[in-house]
Amino acid sequence: MHITILTFDGFNELDSLIALGVLNRIKKPDWRVSIASPAKRVQSMNGVVIEAHASLDEARHADAVIIGSGMQTREIVANASIMAQLQLDPSRQLLGAQCSGTLVLAKLGLLNGVPACTDLTTKPWVQDAGIEVLNQPFFSKGNVATAGGCLASLYLAAWVIARLEGIDAAQSAVHYVAPVGEKEEYVSRAMKNISPFLLDTALTA
Repeated sequence: MHITILTFDGFNELDSLIALGVLNRIKKPDWRVSIASPAKRVQSMNGVVIEAHASLDEARHADAVIIGSGMQTREIVANASIMAQLQLDPSRQLLGAQCSGTLVLAKLGLLNGVPACTDLTTKPWVQDAGIEVLNQPFFSKGNVATAGGCLASLYLAAWVIARLEGIDAAQSAVHYVAPVGEKEEYVSRAMKNISPFLLDTALTA
């Protein structure tokens, strides 16, 4: 099982790296989580430089893809070369987007007729793309999910785990990263947000 987190220059560390950490709570030989980028190295909005594990081409073959957010998302969606590489397919992949990553899904035509979540800064851009923006942290329909607000990346990661490994695995991952003394509260809140969208717990083939 390969999950990629699309991460571009100017990326938000909270979005990409929280998802990376939570998703890696699954300790199985066939479970792999990768940062996928158009270049070997990308720099965050706060100057953190990380190395990519995978290319954008590899992402189109992954079982699940999360699109992270960042300060340069509008430049990304205007870059025809990069967008052409994002050949994502919700009929065979789980697709998630965090904050301004929702704009990428919108521009790829993968949110047509589907409301979405995003951050407050990105909201007008997503609306300009013809997408209804919800006032909530998480929403999914079928194999496509969106999250709004940096810390909602926890919900997105939990949704991916629940869909691919089951609800118990998602609860365990959230429990591990939650603050001591607040673990049950965090697990309850996460499941409250994603459970209505887990009617189908297996990846649609």
